[in-house]
Amino acid sequence: YKMAQVISIGTTLLRINPTNSNKIEYSSNNGKLWISRYASSNYGEFRDLLLFGSEIFAVTSKGLYISKNEGRNWIPRYTNSTYGRV
Repeated sequence: YKMAQVISIGTTLLRINPTNSNKIEYSSNNGKLWISRYASSNYGEFRDLLLFGSEIFAVTSKGLYISKNEGRNWIPRYTNSTYGRV
């Protein structure tokens, strides 16, 4: 079992699902209820999240991705294996 990482975006919490790391979930009631926001294996397993300004950076098993809409969609930032794993 892996503890889910949680980041805060205004009044919304965002986390990697603790039992399925292909899912991003959000909560608007301080974590009492979690709702799926993104669920797909297209970008690999989510490993870490970081909020920087208005962008969310996600380290996945397939590279580094960013979201500009609170984790609803992801854009590849770095997916080249020239430098090894992220």
